Amino acid sequence: MRISVLDQSPIPEGSSGPDALSNTIDLAQLADELRYNRYWVAEHHGGAMLAGPSPEALIGPIAAATSRIRVGSGGVMLPHYSPFKVAESFSLLAGLFPGRIDLGLGRAPGTDPLTMYALQRDRRDAAPDDFPQQMAELLGYLNDTLPEDFPFRHLAQALPGLPEKPEVWLLGSSHQSAIWAKEWGLPYAFADFINPEGADPADIVCVSAICADTNEEAERLASSGRMAFSMLRMGRPIRVPPVEKALRYLETREPPSGRRAVLGSPETVKRGLEDIAKAYDADEVMVVTITHDHAARRRSYELIAEAMNE
Repeated sequence: MRISVLDQSPIPEGSSGPDALSNTIDLAQLADELRYNRYWVAEHHGGAMLAGPSPEALIGPIAAATSRIRVGSGGVMLPHYSPFKVAESFSLLAGLFPGRIDLGLGRAPGTDPLTMYALQRDRRDAAPDDFPQQMAELLGYLNDTLPEDFPFRHLAQALPGLPEKPEVWLLGSSHQSAIWAKEWGLPYAFADFINPEGADPADIVCVSAICADTNEEAERLASSGRMAFSMLRMGRPIRVPPVEKALRYLETREPPSGRRAVLGSPETVKRGLEDIAKAYDADEVMVVTITHDHAARRRSYELIAEAMNE
């Protein structure tokens, strides 16, 4: 089973966005050395906790800093953008890094409603809910399959990276996304860390996990993310807090529900990841890890790689 990384570029309390982005480059280099298959970066807007609003801007530096790992978006939130602009950007990346670029696409906003509105170029009306039409246009540019009478058909020949193309993936956390992936003939990546009740088969399943030398240490490290997401759900986004602060906060809170995480020693995490992959009939697991301490995040991915490659 292949293993990959989803990096949301978390910002630890006491550090800055540039620090988090530097950590992303560092972690990508480690994942490359550890023979992870892919390194995808997420898209989130307007919050204090995550520093990655622009996968298309971050993929190039990551690919340049690594040598073999596939690099991509997990994902581009297509409703915010022109399909042609996305096609151009990822064609350019594919041309620069042949055979290494993935274009993961999603329909979620990646933010709150007000920030979503701020992202709109035309704010006179709400943005239309036309994701299938956007996907058809984007795939038409990348595959040069737009209808003869489509007004922008000629632009498919002007993509800067031709003949190279990105590998296109559909991302989702719902049954509808699985249906679309099948209809469009696209590989499907399912976000189990968002919706652990998913039942549709997926090519990749993305799982929240933290691995440490012991089960107890992994549980401690997970407290930082639990506090951060608890505050986010209350509309009070914060940077990822240190463990001791998070443990004090969580003492007075109910345990979170609905968000599954695999936490523990290498043996525990390996077993958990394999069980989840089996449930989705997936042959690749993508791991997302949030800790306050970057060294702990690096160590987690090291332990997972060692355990999964035994």
